[in-house]
Amino acid sequence: MGCRSSKSITLKTVVSGPESVPPDEGFVDGVVCNDADIGEDEMKAVDLDGSKVLLVRQRGKLTAIGNKCSHYGVSLASGALGDGRVRCPWHGACFNVETGDIEDFPGLDSLPCFQVSVVKGKVRVRAKRSELTTGKRTKPMVGRLAGDNRTFVVIGGGPSGAACVETLRQEGFTGRIVMINKEPYLPYDRIAVSKAMDFEVDKKLLRRQAFYDEHAIETVLGVEASSMNVEIREIGLSNGSRISFDKVYIATGSRAKKVPIEGADLANVCVMQTYQDSKHVSAQLGENKHVVILGSSFIALEAASYCVNKVAKVTVIARGSIPLKDSFGPQIGQRILEWFKEKNVAFVLNSGLKRCIDDGNGKLESVELIDGSTLKADLCIMGVGSALYTDFLKGSGVKLDSNGAVYTDYHQETNIPGVYAGGDIAHSPLFCDQNISATLGHFGLAQYHAKIAALNMVDKPTVARSVPFFWTTLFGKSFRYAGHLPKLQDVLIEGDLQEFRFVAFYFDENDHVKGMSSCGWDPVVAQFAELLSQGRTLHRDQLKEDRFSWTKTISCADRLIN
Repeated sequence: MGCRSSKSITLKTVVSGPESVPPDEGFVDGVVCNDADIGEDEMKAVDLDGSKVLLVRQRGKLTAIGNKCSHYGVSLASGALGDGRVRCPWHGACFNVETGDIEDFPGLDSLPCFQVSVVKGKVRVRAKRSELTTGKRTKPMVGRLAGDNRTFVVIGGGPSGAACVETLRQEGFTGRIVMINKEPYLPYDRIAVSKAMDFEVDKKLLRRQAFYDEHAIETVLGVEASSMNVEIREIGLSNGSRISFDKVYIATGSRAKKVPIEGADLANVCVMQTYQDSKHVSAQLGENKHVVILGSSFIALEAASYCVNKVAKVTVIARGSIPLKDSFGPQIGQRILEWFKEKNVAFVLNSGLKRCIDDGNGKLESVELIDGSTLKADLCIMGVGSALYTDFLKGSGVKLDSNGAVYTDYHQETNIPGVYAGGDIAHSPLFCDQNISATLGHFGLAQYHAKIAALNMVDKPTVARSVPFFWTTLFGKSFRYAGHLPKLQDVLIEGDLQEFRFVAFYFDENDHVKGMSSCGWDPVVAQFAELLSQGRTLHRDQLKEDRFSWTKTISCADRLIN
C-alpha cells in the first residue's frame, strides 16, 4: 500500500533553493525537465550542464540538491526517499532534500542546494558552477574568538572524532578545540585497512591539515590519553603533558586483539587495525606466500578476499562451522562459505590455533592447530575481535561496562556532566530497538554519535535516534545490514541466494523485523533503515501478501492514515 492522505494532494510549484542572484558567469542555469515528469513523493536525476542534479517533490514542493552521496559518490537517485530526506543505498548516509545538509552518516560533507523554478511547465535549475562540479558542500564554520576561553577536547582521531570537531565549529563553538589522535596521521578512511590494504594514507585523509588550521582546530598526533581527572577537568597524555578541558568527547575506538598463544608476537603475525597494519601485510604478500587467517569475522573474510589472488594459498581457521552466522544467519553464511571455497580460499572449521611456530629467526614459519596438525604459514592475520581503548578512564569516575564500554544517555553524555562518548566505545541507546543500549562498532554510527554529542556540548539539546547500518564487500559483492537483533530467532529470505540477489528479514521472538540484510537488491536495506529512523516497526504479517509494500510508505510517514 502506498501513501494516502486524508485529503488529496494538489501538485503545486514552489520555488526553492538559495536566494535569487543576478546573472553571473559562476552560475549555470537551464531547463532540466518538464514539470509533469516528476510526481509527488518522487525523485529524479536530471542533467544540468553535464552534471547530475537530484530533483525531489514532496508536499507539492520541488527542490534540487546534488545527486552524488558525499561519501563515495553513489547516485542518490537510486537511494531511499524518506520523509524530507534521501538515504544513500550503499552505506546509509542521509541528506535533507531541501537544504542538502547531511543528517546521518558516513561522510562529512553536505550536498549543494540549487534554486528551482517552473516556467510554462518547464523546470529550471540554477546552480553555482563550482558546487555543481564537485557535488559537495562544507557547512559554514565559525572561527575561534580571542575572548572565548573555553576548551573542548576530542580524544580520538578516527571518523567519530573528525565529525565531532567539525560539528562543533558548524554549530557555533568559538572556543579552543583540541583533537588528540594516538596514530601519527590525521583522520583517514579506515574502511580501506582490510578492504584495500595497499592504499596510501595521504590519499585517504578525511581532511587536510590546512582545513584544521583554517578552522582553528588543533591536532595532536602520535599521542594518546593516559589518564583523566574529572574533578579538576584535566587529561594526562602519553607524552607527559596535561590539558585542561571544559567539555570532552571520547571516541578512542578499539584495538584488534591477538589470541594469547605461543608465537603470537612473531614478526609476521598481524592484526588489521591501522594503516601501518595494512601497509605491513600488503608488503608481505607474494605469489609464493602462504597466508593463514584466524577467525571468520568481517575483517577476516575481507582480508581473505583481498589476499587470495596475490598469494599461493589462503587458509581461514574458524572456530565455528559457518562464517558470519550470527550476523547474517546460517543460510547466507553457508552460501558465503561455499562461494569462498569456489574462489580458492581453504577453510579449517571448528578449529583454532595452538601456537605460531618460529623459523629460528624470529619469523613465522608455520602454525599448529588445536588438533596438533600444522600448516605452512608465511603470514598469519588474526581477525578475532577487539578490545576497547578505555583503560585510561579506569578510576576516573566515568561509568564503564565490564568490557570497558562507556555508558552514555540519549545525548551521548556519560554519568559525568560535560563528558561525552561515542563510536566503538559507547554503550548507548538504540532508537531502532526500543532504546535498548548496546555497544556497536560501525563507521556511520560513530559519526552520528559525534554529531549528537557536539550539538549537546554547545547546549543545543538533541536526542540520538540511532539506527545501525553497516556493510561489507567480499569478492566484489556488497552486503548491507540495517537494524539490531542481539539474538536471531528466525530469518525469511526472499530472492536467490545462489546468485547473490536476495533480501533477508530477521525476526525477534514477537515476529517483528529487527534487522534486514541484502545483496544485489538495493536500496531495500536503506529503505528499512529509513523506516526504523521514523520510529516505525515491521511485522511478519505485513510481509505475507507483498514483501515490499512497506517501502512505498517511507516517503510520507507523517501523512499516513492510521
